[in-house]
This record gives sequence, C-alpha cells and structure tokens, in this order.
Amino acid sequence: MTDKTPDSLTLEVANLDVNVLTGIYSEETKLAQPLRITIRAELEMADHYAPETPLSASKNYMDLKDAVMEALPKDVHFTLIEAVAQHIMETLFAQDERVLAVEVKIVKLAIAENGESIGITMRRSRP
Repeated sequence: MTDKTPDSLTLEVANLDVNVLTGIYSEETKLAQPLRITIRAELEMADHYAPETPLSASKNYMDLKDAVMEALPKDVHFTLIEAVAQHIMETLFAQDERVLAVEVKIVKLAIAENGESIGITMRRSRP
C-alpha cells in the first residue's frame, strides 16, 4: 500500500517590509517598527490548470500583499506581533472561502544585532 500525498496549492509572498505600530516596551509604543512579513496561503486546488486557465481558478498574489500593505491599520497599536499575524490571517480568510490555511512569518528587524532573524511564525486553518 502506498500513501498518496494530497495535492496542494500554496501561494507565497515573501519578505514584505512594512512599518507597524507594535511592541510592549515604552520605546516601541510611539513609533512604527519595521517588520519583514512572509505570507503563505493554502488554497483549494483546481483539478487541472491549462495554459488558458483564468486567474479566477486560483487567487491573485496581490491579495496576499494587500493583506499586509493595505489592510493593516496604520493607527492601531498591536501589542504583540502575534496580533499582527492574526489580523493578516483574518483578512485572507474573509477575502476568499477557498483559503484553507494561512501561515504568517514576522521578523522584527529593529531588534536584530548581528543579522539574526527574531520573530514568529503562525499557522492557522480556516475556522
């Protein structure tokens, strides 16, 4: 008996740099911090993709980018970067019912001292 791995389609937008009001320390609460965000969205996959398959059979990558660059409120302070990731996930789930799961990686650029990546990765399946 052989195990068959299920088909999957994951869209990815990587390394978006955005300034977000986030943090718990007093020096973090007044100014937006630079974050580097990568998003992966797992989608329902069509049975077949031919050369003429329209975009409606998938999802526009720009929707992922917009969930970061446009949908994050500029005037809201997120205490935790986990809340930033949650907001991005909720935006993508609300946009398209074909989104089955979302993974968001956030790196806090301002606290790196020696080029290390300090941050989180959250993954959530559709509620």
